[in-house]
Amino acid sequence: MILRYFVSAGIIFFLAFSTLSAESASAFQGPGCMGECADCHKLTSEEASKLLKVEKFGAEIKEIKMSPVKGLWEVVFSKEGRTGSAYLDFGKKYLVEGKFTALENLEKEIEKSEEARALKKVDLKKIPLDGAIVLGDKSAAKKVIIFDDPDCPYCQKLHEDVKKIIAKRKDIAFYIKLFPLPMHPDAYEKSKTIICEKSVKLLNEAFEGKALPKATCKAEEVDDNIKLAGELGLHGTPAIILPDGTLIPGYMPEEALIKLIDGEPQQGANKGEKKQETGVGKKTGKKTDKKADKKAK
Repeated sequence: MILRYFVSAGIIFFLAFSTLSAESASAFQGPGCMGECADCHKLTSEEASKLLKVEKFGAEIKEIKMSPVKGLWEVVFSKEGRTGSAYLDFGKKYLVEGKFTALENLEKEIEKSEEARALKKVDLKKIPLDGAIVLGDKSAAKKVIIFDDPDCPYCQKLHEDVKKIIAKRKDIAFYIKLFPLPMHPDAYEKSKTIICEKSVKLLNEAFEGKALPKATCKAEEVDDNIKLAGELGLHGTPAIILPDGTLIPGYMPEEALIKLIDGEPQQGANKGEKKQETGVGKKTGKKTDKKADKKAK
């Protein structure tokens, strides 16, 4: 799914893979509407484009149709040859992200998702580290790569854990590749500023929510990182790549992350512990570890 690739921070989102509240559910109902929903509710491509601001991200709307769930339109997006769907309520106030899964298929879908995630590995040779921001000793035996967004709340949370880890483990170093998501409109310029200076101090200040100066160079590495993330199949932040190339798509608590870095099996590591913001991603099942911009700061 590529929804978040197109969504700006100005849109009011509602991520609903848990039970919808009564207040939210009421927004999906059209008062006084009888018969077919399409008879009462209309949404044109032009209106959807304006509401979702897709043109800002170089995307276009390919199709609008009624979703499998009443009260929602399915809006099909396209960008750079990739397509994905989003769901907009009839009240035109909420955007619902994800995939509808029939409850009878829920267990199988969750198992498939967990298996795919557990087996995911990245080719480390494809990731240049020359321009990465290094936290820890460059000569450390264990190198961990993190694709971060400076405005991602879970990246900020992980960053605090990373500082704790390098303080007590001199054999672990973290290489930060900045990967700003379109859902954070200021993250791109912040990433450029940090990369231009190769500054851990600026990275810290970004995660502290402080204003950063303008970039002093073109910082083409930011665009290179975005392209690389797509080639590696990274759909959100944080994305942690262990020394053996294993991909952890999302936040991991300090102690659990240390065990994974040390090669220790972590029971339940793939069951609800990871949290991630996504610009390009897919979701399966009743729960998802790729959550939106909730108040995690």
